[in-house]
Amino acid sequence: MSDSEEELEEVLSDPQILSKYQTAANVVNKAVAKVVSQLQPGASILKLAEASDAFILAELGTLVKKDTEKGIAFPTCISVNHVVGHFSPEPEDKDVLVDGDVVKIDVAAHVDGFIGSIAHTHIVSQKAEPTTGKQADVICAAHVAAEAVLRLLKPGAVNKDISAAIQQIADAYQVRAVEGVLSHQVRRYMIDAPKVILNKQTPDQVADEYEIEENDVFAIDIVMSSGEGKPKESERKPTVYKRAVDQNYMLKLAASRKIFTEISKKFPALPFSLRYFEDKKHLRFGLSELEKHGLIYPYPVLVEKAGDFVAQFKFTALVGSAGAKRITEHPLPYVSSEHAVEDASLKTLLSQAPLFATTGGGKKKKKSGSKKKKAAAKAEAKTAAPTTTTTTATTTTTTTTSTDHPAPMDTA
Repeated sequence: MSDSEEELEEVLSDPQILSKYQTAANVVNKAVAKVVSQLQPGASILKLAEASDAFILAELGTLVKKDTEKGIAFPTCISVNHVVGHFSPEPEDKDVLVDGDVVKIDVAAHVDGFIGSIAHTHIVSQKAEPTTGKQADVICAAHVAAEAVLRLLKPGAVNKDISAAIQQIADAYQVRAVEGVLSHQVRRYMIDAPKVILNKQTPDQVADEYEIEENDVFAIDIVMSSGEGKPKESERKPTVYKRAVDQNYMLKLAASRKIFTEISKKFPALPFSLRYFEDKKHLRFGLSELEKHGLIYPYPVLVEKAGDFVAQFKFTALVGSAGAKRITEHPLPYVSSEHAVEDASLKTLLSQAPLFATTGGGKKKKKSGSKKKKAAAKAEAKTAAPTTTTTTATTTTTTTTSTDHPAPMDTA
């Protein structure tokens, strides 16, 4: 992109901005579909993650012109059963799936810094009948909560009220909304912008209160657990990191300087996986100095107790003048819960169709140095703690099934 070109404001009514979001979203939707199609007993978690990342890069290379920046905005993580998230396997990982596993797939891509994020939960099962029990409860709860948030996400809505609805749905399904999970506002080159919606409010974790605004973009992240909902850090070492762009330090070790140079060049603002690096010999050694001095921070692998089940649904939502549009999703697994939402106001909300509209056209402004502005957009990604198919919510049983579920609109 040349300095003489014009740059569009991030207004969702602008077709160029929407196209970039939707292209990124389409690619990750397809990547999740690819992973889901290969979820079977004996499947290697590492190979699934590698195939997903490779597919994203190949698709972006085909769909997006060469002079436009594009890539993975969050590496493919595949977290199973009681693992809450952030498990992106390294080359030596030997874990495989078994029948009955509850599998969470979490990944994001970007086109010119505009990010499409998705997380989806599926069950490794060849059964013709629906899965029931706690596995179904957490999946139905997370799905119904995601549907409620989609309908609540409109200009004037208050973040704490949305968090309260998530908690109310968790209670209805007799599961726990997982603490420490944040739905982040998304901005260009920024996967974790300042505005957040808490998955669960606690006395120790309270977000600043604010109203949703038109043109906001969110990665809505709903995580439910059959356990306590208070995840701990796993003994597994983190494999996903992010550059802390507001920190600098004169590194002493040659290995650290080499790794940091590569990170700064390839992953200046968005998270990355350690499997993306060829120099494995000095990688961990160099990372320790970077982390010690705050130049990078890890996304720790979080877990509940063994035997618990955790479900996650994440979608990218574009907020218009009347409501929000979901642009990432995948058809649900076949599960049936004996629980359902009984609250009249929530049942009414869930029965409504989501609304989306935009006002005004994309505003244009002259560039005063394209490269400088792009760098500034990346640099604005300040560090933040890292932390679906039919639903009959009005009956005593909630069933989700992948049949008759429309493919996400290229809103996705």
